[in-house]
Amino acid sequence: MFYRGIIDLETKGEMDIIDITEGVQKIVKESKIKNGIACIFCPGSTGAITTIEYESGLLHDLPNALERIAPKNAYYKHEERWHDGNGHSHVRASIIGPSITVPIENGKLVLGVWQQIVFIECDIRPRKRNILVHVVGDFGTSLTR
Repeated sequence: MFYRGIIDLETKGEMDIIDITEGVQKIVKESKIKNGIACIFCPGSTGAITTIEYESGLLHDLPNALERIAPKNAYYKHEERWHDGNGHSHVRASIIGPSITVPIENGKLVLGVWQQIVFIECDIRPRKRNILVHVVGDFGTSLTR
């Protein structure tokens, strides 16, 4: 079976990190799928999806690490074409990636105790984003470990 849900977001701009775990779990529950996978995907080339421990230290550390990897003030050939100041945004989003897949067991996302699913806005301006969540699986009996 297949179920599709959307999480609508309005971001504050560059390096806004939003915990979307609850929204993804809500879509999994709505799907009534017991066992399978959830694919969480961001259409666009300046948004990213990953997992982190959603706490203040990492909310500070992750943007700082990305600044060291793909600094804003570096030269990006992308600027020659569009002159929009977000070459680093595209590189950062490409490194992290636009999607993740999370297993579902017994109707729940399989995540670590301190692991949350996050959307990261890499673009330089606030954006409206539609995060796609595709749930694939079966309505079968619960799994046991």
